[in-house]
Amino acid sequence: MSQLFRVFDQFNWRSILDIAIITYVFYKAIILIRGTRAEQLIKGLAVLLLATVISGQLGLMTINWLLTRTLTLGLVAIPIVFQPELRRGLESLGRGKLFTRASFFYGEKELDNMLNELNKAVQVLVKKKVGALIVIERETGLNEIAETGIAIDGQVSAELLVNIFLPRSPLHDGAVIIRGNRLIAAGCYLPLTENPNLSKELGTRHRAALGVSEHSDAIALVVSEETGVISLTNSGKLTRYLDDKTMKQMLLKLLKPPTPTISFKPWRAGT
Repeated sequence: MSQLFRVFDQFNWRSILDIAIITYVFYKAIILIRGTRAEQLIKGLAVLLLATVISGQLGLMTINWLLTRTLTLGLVAIPIVFQPELRRGLESLGRGKLFTRASFFYGEKELDNMLNELNKAVQVLVKKKVGALIVIERETGLNEIAETGIAIDGQVSAELLVNIFLPRSPLHDGAVIIRGNRLIAAGCYLPLTENPNLSKELGTRHRAALGVSEHSDAIALVVSEETGVISLTNSGKLTRYLDDKTMKQMLLKLLKPPTPTISFKPWRAGT
């Protein structure tokens, strides 16, 4: 008991302030990277660190040696890997908006309304053969891409989507980013795929849709300006020649949150 009091005696207001500031900075840093590619990279480093500690405790010397060297190289590579996030964080610090980021999740009603509006918009775009590129954000945040376009932050509606992609619209050449039931930005630039085996008949919109699905878990919809064909990309894979019904079914399957299943074992007397 005396040792416990001795520990408490060592704490003063400076120690409490020090701990509070460090906790606040770590908390805000987590909010900053939450929903971006950096989040997945941090998780990977955490798994490597945990595996290194466990292998050391179990005496797996070869595995521990390899993991230790991998972590050393990882620490050197962190400034390179996180260069976009570090740049964005420093820019936000200069603007005084370092730690502001919104989060979202899809509710069942919210998802159904968004898909209905998206479906109506795509039908109009296909009928008029108006080219479109629509990106739907999932777990990996697309803030870096959204910042390349014009902020909208409007409710997703068929009328808004159609008007953005009309040929005379100043934003029709870029992509729109949808987060939840909000259209957060339009006229955005996407990374192009580096797949050398892609058919040459596919244009820039298809290559951009594949690129964003390779760099994140986002889903991209493409309406071809020449043919009016609907395409969908997910995890670097392109699915073409979709009709509106199939498109909605695929989006519902990819975006609908998993429902927990509870199984009950029947009770029997005497067991």
